[in-house]
Amino acid sequence: MRSSSQSRTDVVRTERILNTITLKTSRALGASLIVLASAVAASPAAAQSAPWTLHDAIGAPDNLKLSGTVRARYESLDGQYRPAFGDGSDQGLVLRSTLFAELDLAPVRIGGEVIDARVYLNDSGSPTGTGDVNALELIQAYVAADVNDLFVEGAKGSATLGRFTLDIGSRRLVGRSSYGNATNAFAGVRADWSAKSAGAATLFYTYPLQKRPSDRAGILDNEIETDRQNDDLVFFGGIYTTPKFADGGQLEVFALRLEEEDSPRVATRNRRLTTVGGRFVRNPAAGQWDYEFEGGWQTGKTRNSTSATDRRDLDVDAQYLHLEVGKTFEGAWSPRVALEYDFASGDKSSTDGEFNRFDGLFGPRRPDFGPVGAYGPLGRSNFNSPGVRVEVVPNKRWDAMVFYRALYLDEATDSFASTGVRDATGRSGDFAGHQIEARARYWIVPKATRLEFGFAKLLNGEFLDNAPNATGAEPLFGYVEVTQTF
Repeated sequence: MRSSSQSRTDVVRTERILNTITLKTSRALGASLIVLASAVAASPAAAQSAPWTLHDAIGAPDNLKLSGTVRARYESLDGQYRPAFGDGSDQGLVLRSTLFAELDLAPVRIGGEVIDARVYLNDSGSPTGTGDVNALELIQAYVAADVNDLFVEGAKGSATLGRFTLDIGSRRLVGRSSYGNATNAFAGVRADWSAKSAGAATLFYTYPLQKRPSDRAGILDNEIETDRQNDDLVFFGGIYTTPKFADGGQLEVFALRLEEEDSPRVATRNRRLTTVGGRFVRNPAAGQWDYEFEGGWQTGKTRNSTSATDRRDLDVDAQYLHLEVGKTFEGAWSPRVALEYDFASGDKSSTDGEFNRFDGLFGPRRPDFGPVGAYGPLGRSNFNSPGVRVEVVPNKRWDAMVFYRALYLDEATDSFASTGVRDATGRSGDFAGHQIEARARYWIVPKATRLEFGFAKLLNGEFLDNAPNATGAEPLFGYVEVTQTF
């Protein structure tokens, strides 16, 4: 049994955590609303009940699509888990604007998109990186040709050449980032085909855009530098999705290949990775059970580091898994409760000639693992975690979510997830701790202006307390943002 002194200690610790959450989150919300209120008030959509669109505002022809977004987010981190950045606090005013245009000259379409992603109010001790800053970049510039009734009556097909963003399946391994400030983009060719009776397929061969600037000074200064692509980094593959089954579920199978080499500008681990896998999914619906089972295996060759002296190729053998079962209940607030489990293998040994740490490729982490940016300790590598998620939709304008996870390492001697914290001896155990996150969203103007705010809290287990390079901090992260869509 626990002693009374231990119980009192637990109570005091819980009160301290709750007080810290209240204080820090309220500070973040207050400061952010002051910064962002003027942007909301000045937006055309805030003054009218119907969404304002750029297309209608300039009287564009029907065959010209025009859209864009302006987003401002203030985020605050109290307690730094990253060993390289100490255990202090951090903040950032995270700004992102996009402008998309596509001219339809059937059967040919010509499109392009510019993104401007910047971070302010951070400092030299901030972990801001290429996932946060990509100032004034052309992420899409393509020509596409459409064809109908290809192979099957009623089928739709297209071929796209140029720069584009790419979403594959669940987006866990390849996807456009929605929460993250910058996003992945690719240059190459893709082919898409779908038919109600036969399913859908996508094939692609690309050169991933390598974000610039990549040096720390350039990132912190939000420098404008054109992204690059070359044949030192190649990514290709495909996915096939079946038609829906009788219960509304679908099956996906995919194969992805990444090949990289060192270049004069970039030192790499010379990854040559093949990832194969599948997903069986039934989307949430009122009064019904839903499910999602996804997994994959990674094989190939890689090196243990980017060092020029590291010439040893290791055999890759890594896996990942996502299991989810949920139910949306009918009635007020349409609550959905889901049990989730995520696994990604870690490296068993640095001397056995194998590499077992799963590589998350180009997948966004936010949907499964919580906010990124200044936060973001979790990722699809050396990770073993059950959790429970609760979502509610009180009305057409509000929705909210709370998610709890227990955090474990797959391999006690490898670094945990995306933290960089490691105990090569394994003596710090395999229990990393707990994560609690919550988010709420409100449409100020439906389909046009949205307010979002949330927090995430990491509670340390024995590993994050005792590992040799652990900071010992228990990070609390809060944010608030306003997004204007036009």
